[in-house]
Amino acid sequence: MTVTMRALLGATALCAAAGWARAETLTIATVNNGDMIRMQGLTEDFTAKNPDITVEWVTLEENALRQKVTTDIATKGGQYDIMTIGTYEVPIWGKQGWLVSLNDLPGEYDIDDLLPAIRGGLTVDGNLYAAPFYGESSMVMYRTDLMEKAGLTMPEAPTWDFIKEAAAAMTDKANEVYGVCLRGKAGWGENMAFLTAMSNSFGAKWFDMDWKPQFDQQPWADTLNFYLDLMNNYGPPGASNNGFNENLALFQQGKCGMWIDATVAASFVTNPKDSTVADKVGFALAPDKGLGKRGNWLWAWSLAIPAGSQKVDAAKKFIAWATSKDYLALVASKEGWANVPPGTRISLYENPDYVSVPFAKMTLDSINAADPTKPTVDEVPYVGVQFVAIPEFQGIATAVGQQFSAALAGQTSAADALAASQDLATREMTKAGYIK
Repeated sequence: MTVTMRALLGATALCAAAGWARAETLTIATVNNGDMIRMQGLTEDFTAKNPDITVEWVTLEENALRQKVTTDIATKGGQYDIMTIGTYEVPIWGKQGWLVSLNDLPGEYDIDDLLPAIRGGLTVDGNLYAAPFYGESSMVMYRTDLMEKAGLTMPEAPTWDFIKEAAAAMTDKANEVYGVCLRGKAGWGENMAFLTAMSNSFGAKWFDMDWKPQFDQQPWADTLNFYLDLMNNYGPPGASNNGFNENLALFQQGKCGMWIDATVAASFVTNPKDSTVADKVGFALAPDKGLGKRGNWLWAWSLAIPAGSQKVDAAKKFIAWATSKDYLALVASKEGWANVPPGTRISLYENPDYVSVPFAKMTLDSINAADPTKPTVDEVPYVGVQFVAIPEFQGIATAVGQQFSAALAGQTSAADALAASQDLATREMTKAGYIK
């Protein structure tokens, strides 16, 4: 073999090695919600545009996802290059320096197009630490045919008393139709997301201005007793095991008269491919008790880069793709505007094609109705609508959620669940130094 030939072969080998070295695999942890499953199915669009990047998905149920990503980021485990996290984690982790700033996403990404309410919840000291994949509040989804059969008309802004009246009128247990389906599965982001938002409308709060827990006060008793009464009389059996996905399936199967949950569910309950009641669904704002606050929350599932990632540039490319205007257009071209991830961009709600979607306006109105800086009727020392933005909340609310789920399952009384919650919350807040 000539020297020239050897040199050429050597150069080719070096180029091949360099090519392999440049190829990167992104490991992405995400939740098993429908919009994320859809994103995984469209990933070929990204890899075609970025052939040097491959993507591996770790898809988990909501509670399991939270546990794994929290452990990984707190221990600097480095398992994931991109994490799907929520509006609760972003301000806490951003402040800790655990996330990479996304302020330098390319100009065409158009950060200023993000809805102010959603962007504000993902920004710390001027840095955007997560890009919203979809934003949501909560609202009432209901069966228009069952409401009509009951001789009732759903107001655009119902009260909790109307919800109870309608639930009673629509329940037909002999035919497995339940007037109302609500979250009962224990978890700070499962039953406690719903119950905390509900409690705001009843005048309850997690803590007073001295950070003392408030489960021994009347508004929390009113909230929990009303919820248990609704669910025991008009809810499905086994409700203490039901979270978002379980109630979605029940509603799609025609077993729920009403479902109060995430606005993002609207595209799934109205999709004729999956829902047996797709053409019989109406929407209304989350209920109130006449005290000035509605029982709706504010949330975004967002993509963030842990500070320990060695693949920041590739991760930013993926995030820019998955949360862009172009991605919304891609979903629309494949599955129609109704299935576009909602609640993130101003331009989406200015698009006539999207505005004509039946639930678009109610979703935006619900997002705008939530105020994380003033979540409760009374003044409180915290921000967050269905959560309290302190690191200790996750553990405390999970334990409280277990008490409330046990009460729904009939394993304990409302009074005992509230007393146990007061004790454990007081103990943890004292240990953490909030209560002097």
